[in-house]
Amino acid sequence: MYTEADKNRIRWRSRRGLLELDLVLQRFLAHEFEHLDEATLAAYDDLLMLPDNDLLDLVDGRTDSDDPRFQSLVVRLRSWQAPGNQQ
Repeated sequence: MYTEADKNRIRWRSRRGLLELDLVLQRFLAHEFEHLDEATLAAYDDLLMLPDNDLLDLVDGRTDSDDPRFQSLVVRLRSWQAPGNQQ
């Protein structure tokens, strides 16, 4: 079970050094974060362990994840890209 402190830590870890990635993650957090179930929240928490460039490649669609826990989450993140940023 994720506590509010755990969720705040995840929100903080969602702030990234790459502006493009930061914008997508902040949009995702604003609209979907409070609706994530425990399994999806755990997958998102693990996804944040990736380096910024690798995570951006996933979100931009340049690469795909082999981890089944990430696949639907990455699709959701891709939907929060700004128009014109999608490849």
